[in-house]
Amino acid sequence: DGPGRPLELGKAVGAFVREMERLEQDEALGRLTDDYDLDAKAAGNLWQYLKEQTEATGCLPTDRDIVIERFRDELGDWRICILTPFGARVHAPWALALRAAASASVGYDVQTVWSDDGIVLTVADGDEPPGADLLLPDPAEVEERILEELARSPVFASQFRENAARALLLPRRRPGARTPLFAQRLRAQKLMAIAMQYPSFPVVMETYRACLKDVFDVPALKEVLSGIERREIRVHDVETPSASPFSRSLVFAYVAAYLYEGDSPAAERRAQALSLDMKLLRELLGDTDLRELLDLAVLEAVEASLQWTTEHRHVRSADALHDLLRSVGDLSEDEIAERTSQDPAPWLEELRVTRRAARSRVAGRPVWIALEDTGLYRDALGTSPPRGVPEAFLASVARPVESLVQRWARTHGPFRTRDVADRFGLETGGVRALLKALCDEGKLLRGEFRPGAEGSEWCDPDVLRQIKRRTLAKLRGQVAPVPRETLARFLPAWHGIGESRRSGDRLEDALIQLEGMPLSYKELERTILPARVPRFRPEQLDELGAMGWLVWVGHSPLRSDDGRVALYRRERVARMLEPPDLQALPEGADERHRAILDHLGRRGASFFTELVAAAELAGSGDGGVPTERTDAAALMEALWDLVWAGLVTNDTFQALRGLAARRHIRRRRGRSRSTYPGGRWALVTDLVPSPASPTERAHALATSFLERHGVLTRESVAVEGLSGGFAGIYRVLRTMEEAGKVRRGYFVEGLGGAQFAYPGTVDRLRRIRDGASEGVVHVLSATDPANPYGWLLSWPEYEDEGGRGPRRVAGATVVLVDGAPVLYLDRGARRLRIMRDAGDKALDQALEALPDLARTRPRRRILLERVNGETATASEFAGRLEGVGFVPEYKAMRLHVP
Repeated sequence: DGPGRPLELGKAVGAFVREMERLEQDEALGRLTDDYDLDAKAAGNLWQYLKEQTEATGCLPTDRDIVIERFRDELGDWRICILTPFGARVHAPWALALRAAASASVGYDVQTVWSDDGIVLTVADGDEPPGADLLLPDPAEVEERILEELARSPVFASQFRENAARALLLPRRRPGARTPLFAQRLRAQKLMAIAMQYPSFPVVMETYRACLKDVFDVPALKEVLSGIERREIRVHDVETPSASPFSRSLVFAYVAAYLYEGDSPAAERRAQALSLDMKLLRELLGDTDLRELLDLAVLEAVEASLQWTTEHRHVRSADALHDLLRSVGDLSEDEIAERTSQDPAPWLEELRVTRRAARSRVAGRPVWIALEDTGLYRDALGTSPPRGVPEAFLASVARPVESLVQRWARTHGPFRTRDVADRFGLETGGVRALLKALCDEGKLLRGEFRPGAEGSEWCDPDVLRQIKRRTLAKLRGQVAPVPRETLARFLPAWHGIGESRRSGDRLEDALIQLEGMPLSYKELERTILPARVPRFRPEQLDELGAMGWLVWVGHSPLRSDDGRVALYRRERVARMLEPPDLQALPEGADERHRAILDHLGRRGASFFTELVAAAELAGSGDGGVPTERTDAAALMEALWDLVWAGLVTNDTFQALRGLAARRHIRRRRGRSRSTYPGGRWALVTDLVPSPASPTERAHALATSFLERHGVLTRESVAVEGLSGGFAGIYRVLRTMEEAGKVRRGYFVEGLGGAQFAYPGTVDRLRRIRDGASEGVVHVLSATDPANPYGWLLSWPEYEDEGGRGPRRVAGATVVLVDGAPVLYLDRGARRLRIMRDAGDKALDQALEALPDLARTRPRRRILLERVNGETATASEFAGRLEGVGFVPEYKAMRLHVP
């Protein structure tokens, strides 16, 4: 977007081109070099450019000439380019004015793009392109056409966004930080859908003023069109085999504008489809019709408004009742009562006495009609049509019946032929013929409109336009980004937490989503995987490891009995894991560490006893390494140092489970080597025999993050600890978007502007936003990626004002009810924090989940010492805790599950 060329400059450019057209080559080159200070090469290029355009079209667009060029593109569709130098301030309103006429000519919406150099539009193959008479509107009518099309144009949306931002209707969440443009557009789109329901809204009025005065130059357009009428400006209509040099830039702008038109989630696709006609819909969507696109609730609301049955349109006086009869037509007393705020009998009597309404009979029904309509009903329905001769019937009473039917259509939604025939007591065949004639004249539309109905229907174009417009507004609300709090409901569902599927595939699916993320191994076995896999057994990991499907790599120690590990599928580990540097030993490394690495490098995977023997052999020469008889436990300590440095791994998970036993190991002579972890130890580099390229690794990480987070943002990557951060995979994500593999947009409010997701993920996110809460309880590890609190969402306030707030630390647990955190247990399950905003019902549901949590704890118990900073037994929640099984003890409350 930018300021368009004004008409004065356009005329000057056109005069320059006209001057160059008259000159010979040598004279023109001399003028360009002497008068315009171009060098010889630039002058030659410009002259050649004008010459090629003249050869292609036979003339040049100047201040006195307009060229309308038609040609077929590579798909066989017609492209029409209107080439003029008059600038975008003239071309933009011109394109809006001709769009409606051209669309009516071919039967579907024609897309237009304009620039300073002209206008381009496309017509599908098989349709006759519009003639010059349609492309050159009447200067007396052009302003009215522009006003009709303006509100549906991109320039109106752009100006509305700027005006709304200037009016502080689009506030920034972070003052001083720039909001991405596409995020501003989505937020402005949602606001405009609401504001357009109130035409006198100040920002709407200012947008009209800005478009018509600042962006468009409607008087200049009228001047140009008037010049064409007066023959002061000539129009050249040419057809070329391919785009001329001047048209190529316009065609490129057209392709750029519509390159990603169909690349969007379902709500956007439906919103776009509603702007098309039935023919194009069938081409794009197969057998899809408007029944699948229009919203039934919107349709019924429009129909109720047209029929005056909504409360805000109820009749409240005799004069209003008279207006109702003139607008809607004949109504029975019961139908009138549905449309009035009180008993209508006195008003009807007043209208009868003042001769403004009268009783009548239509199709045998007693009705009231406005006195002005008595002649119309008499002429249309006074004579019964001869049966079997609908043509004679139409010839005699076509005009009055047509008036009745059109009024019926204007005050109803989609209707069937039988509905009109039954209402007025007419023959179905005659009514069908009349409706078809009205459809051929463009006064009615025929199709399948009402959701849930069957068969062909009729609808007034203005009524259908209202329904489509309101449905679009509703869809734009669905397109709007979801609140951040929706993530708290989306992420547990995305990770399949609480699913009842018990197959082995469920464990594999869960591991794929967790792949490569460093997590506490104790938390994995105790909380994270059981939350995803019903009846999970730790032995299942050993089975996958023995099959060669799963491997693990150490990341960092947590305590003496736990550490963070990353799980990988063996087939993908080489693409996701960067080979470690075996020379980069952990801090404090000595000969033991080097001896282990040297042995594993020479012999490959080895049992711990082989490592001890190798260490004894290495130390027998210089005494540098203690033997197992003197310090085998120290060798094990060195081995785990290498594990947490990411240099050594084991082919079983029993080694990780054996960490808890290390606290009980005492360095004493004669200790049995069988007490040490089994399995074979190996170098992590053995898992990466042929390292992937940086691009392959970035792609593998990006796809893994998308699987894990659903909607990938800068904040999501922050929890991964990725070297290089979000920038390390951003270029890969952008390329995946260009290839159509992922979608980019502003899906979640308040997060980073660059958000990526697989197709379908955004639709699921929006369904969760629109779905009702069901009281679902989730017990999650605080470090679980399915828990957004502490990184994507801030922790809510809790009652303990003096203590430290909840944190994402290994061992801590959070209980969510419908995505809202209610309880937080610290790492040792000794301190319980209850969130301040938790309701009584949600709190009871969360507390009922504590016995299940106790089953996963050591000794199958929870020993609470503090609740919201107070002694557990003296807490106001002590009674509720006893209700779920806690037993008071001295300064603590114990929950034990046998």
